[in-house]
Amino acid sequence: MKSIRTKLKLNNKQKTLMAQHAGYSRWCYNWGLSLWNAAYIDGYKPNARKLREVFTNHTKPLYPWMKNLSSKVYQYAFINLGEAFKRFFQGLGKRPRFKKKGKSDSFTIDNCGKPIELNGWNHKLPFIGIVNTYEPIEATTKKITISRQAGDWYLSCSYEFTPTSTPKTTEVVGVDLGIKTLATLSDGKVFESVKSYRKLEAKLSRLQYLNRNKNIGSANSRAAQLKIARLHRRVANIRKDALHKLTTYLAKNHGSVVIEDLNVSGMLANHKLAKSIADQGFYEFRRQLKYKCQWYGCDLVVVDRFFPSSKTCSDCGHVQDMPLSLRTYDCPDCGLSIDRDLNASINLRNAVGLTVNACG
Repeated sequence: MKSIRTKLKLNNKQKTLMAQHAGYSRWCYNWGLSLWNAAYIDGYKPNARKLREVFTNHTKPLYPWMKNLSSKVYQYAFINLGEAFKRFFQGLGKRPRFKKKGKSDSFTIDNCGKPIELNGWNHKLPFIGIVNTYEPIEATTKKITISRQAGDWYLSCSYEFTPTSTPKTTEVVGVDLGIKTLATLSDGKVFESVKSYRKLEAKLSRLQYLNRNKNIGSANSRAAQLKIARLHRRVANIRKDALHKLTTYLAKNHGSVVIEDLNVSGMLANHKLAKSIADQGFYEFRRQLKYKCQWYGCDLVVVDRFFPSSKTCSDCGHVQDMPLSLRTYDCPDCGLSIDRDLNASINLRNAVGLTVNACG
């Protein structure tokens, strides 16, 4: 399965319709969560199917406005609630909480079992009607989810596709992630860090400063929060774009990609470097690289996190301490002088024959 998410080009009437459906989904989710909690306290074992039956037969007829909206919305709201409780009982997530208006607004619809065809720039969605996108889409899906982020609406869906192996220019490449540069490859190629948060931090701080004394819930407060949300979205999009370009290049052009199993949560405990580490998106890099390697016929190899890639000489194997302040590896045994990131990436490439974990 492959997923896509794209921005919708909507008029004011369509935006209102989207907001109504998102509110309908939120209302049903909160209603179901309230009833679920009450039933559980009374000793019953509720589930999504029972909640949907009670809502359809007893609650929905009491609210005439619900007839003007798609009935698929509340059905998926209860399905999502059931999945949330399932993850909670399995220990994979926290206990479901009530949704708040304006935060993660979304809803899901389908075409009553029929496929939904997305072709070109204009798309006919069930009950919603014709909507336009900023980029052409070619996909056949069973359901779509529409969500709002920073005042704009997005369409997302999953569809089946056939992975295609691409011709490889390099058999094995080692990739060393860093703070100064995003990634250094064992062949010498360097991907510079975009540092999106660092570059926009002053502007973000200014917007937050101007919003400090505004009355919560007022029009001025909502406008200021929307500006802040849009700037946060811009920061995230710049970072994600750089990571997509890097991971796509690695998966398409290399037979095997060797990376290190970084302890990102442990690295973030270093408060002097936490901001710079978070700005790089190491976890997102690995997540994208894992599924793209499956798409393009590439092997992803993850070396153990305790492998001394930065401390080992890539020429003779000598091991020495390397504080972060030292940017050049100078080997006292063989006399090699090399950039520490390049040295680490070469060691990762050479570690393919050692004890490693293969993914993808």
